[in-house]
Amino acid sequence: QVQLAESGGGLVQPGGSLRLSCAASETFVRLLPMAWYRQAPGKQRELVARIFSGGRSDYSESVKGRFTISRDNAKITVYLQMNSLKPEDTAVYYCNAEALNRQYWGQGTQVTVSS
Repeated sequence: QVQLAESGGGLVQPGGSLRLSCAASETFVRLLPMAWYRQAPGKQRELVARIFSGGRSDYSESVKGRFTISRDNAKITVYLQMNSLKPEDTAVYYCNAEALNRQYWGQGTQVTVSS
């Protein structure tokens, strides 16, 4: 059973930065696309950023230029560097790994952007 363990969430002021980490328990995950999703209260879960095993990445328009996704395949870990945070970035952030026939999810980490 694949486990994805997120860390790095917290409370930050507008304009601040946070770095999220997600460590996978199984080595085959380094071959899979990995992503960060988020879900704000009363809203649907949305894709924030995704990175493929070779390093190619894509971003939602709302975070492009502010967030950077990266991965360390040796550590089976994906990161999300979040800069210039805005109150509308407040959400629970979930790590995801996508296999051919199933999705794996972490438990989520809360990010709150508030003064």
